[in-house]
Amino acid sequence: MNIRIDLLTVDEAQERILRAIRPLDALVASLDQALGLVLAQDVVAGHDNPPFDNSAMDGYACRASDIAEATRERPVMLAVAAEIVAGAEPLKLLAPGTAARIMTGAPVPAGADVVVPFEETDEGAAKSGVVGIRVPRPAQSNVRRKGEDFSTGELLLSAGTRIGPSQIALLAALGLPEIAAVRRPRVGVLTTGNEVVVPGQSLKPGQIWDSNGPAIAALIEQTGAIPVRLGIARDNAIEMRQWLGDAQAAGLDLLITSGGVSAGDYDLVKDVLRASGAIEFWSVRIKPGKPLAFGLLDGLPLIGLPGNPVAGMVAFLQFARPTLMKMLGRTELFLPKIEARLLDRIENRGGRRNFVRVCVEQTSDGWTASSTGAQGSAQLSTMAQANGLLIIPEAIAVAEAGMRFQVQMPDWEMG
Repeated sequence: MNIRIDLLTVDEAQERILRAIRPLDALVASLDQALGLVLAQDVVAGHDNPPFDNSAMDGYACRASDIAEATRERPVMLAVAAEIVAGAEPLKLLAPGTAARIMTGAPVPAGADVVVPFEETDEGAAKSGVVGIRVPRPAQSNVRRKGEDFSTGELLLSAGTRIGPSQIALLAALGLPEIAAVRRPRVGVLTTGNEVVVPGQSLKPGQIWDSNGPAIAALIEQTGAIPVRLGIARDNAIEMRQWLGDAQAAGLDLLITSGGVSAGDYDLVKDVLRASGAIEFWSVRIKPGKPLAFGLLDGLPLIGLPGNPVAGMVAFLQFARPTLMKMLGRTELFLPKIEARLLDRIENRGGRRNFVRVCVEQTSDGWTASSTGAQGSAQLSTMAQANGLLIIPEAIAVAEAGMRFQVQMPDWEMG
């Protein structure tokens, strides 16, 4: 068993984790369940859309040649041969010199090649069976042609496309009630620590409420995966083994733990994993979030996050989130980034890549980023105030105000 104890870079750690991960298998999802999933198949049009010529507005369908000389002073008078509403069967043929009163979406009759809006006609005269057309219109005006959106056999969506509202609308327009898509991962969330209790319970001296479990579960759900809360495991090797055994039996695709991966006497996650599975444990040159574990527990991927809450959230975004994106079949694995001008001076001692909590704003001169305050790995208040994570590279010991840096935007969704 090879255990890495040297510090990996962030990029090396990400590459090692992602190398072991594959997209999950596909399932058949109804359109009501498909939002956020990734297509597991190409989607080819089985029919033309629209399936027939139809009217783009309420008006009168007629022949453009019949109204070529129309003016407001001398409207062209046409006999009204029919009224066509949406959903009606189309007329077989509209005779020359006549018009059909037509509603939006209704089939344009054969012979007609233009729809004149009501406001360009003498609508009142139509009650007598004749309508006056006051404005000439070129052929195809206000007519949605058969197949102008897409035609039979056309590739509309490729496998790997993320399904959003627009894709669902397109699938519905194809008449598809369901689609093959990569299924959502089931992700176990296990908090560790003798001092941790569930929010809502009374605290005893030395105890704190569990913020890691709810935060990690929320981050998992934000990716589109399914969080499975496993509870809180105490710092006891026997209990830890029991919890990990339960996790293996829960039908999970990934297990995420918080705490227990540092170098303390009671940091037992890495020790239990060494004895129970194939674990590669390392420390990463990242701030916050240096302690990190990754391995396989009888084939179940496990990511052990640090116990300090901000460190755990930052580490999740850098390592667990890309893992889930790959499991989901997504092509964009990493958080979207922008470039921003730093407004503060920030020290970055220790040669680690620093993810600084910042407030990002857009100005007339571009994006700016200012620190939200203290950057301790347990200070959740400054994490809650931030909308971005400014990345200070390992080689920069001091980030001066005015310098430009990449900023991750955790709440921005990639399409």
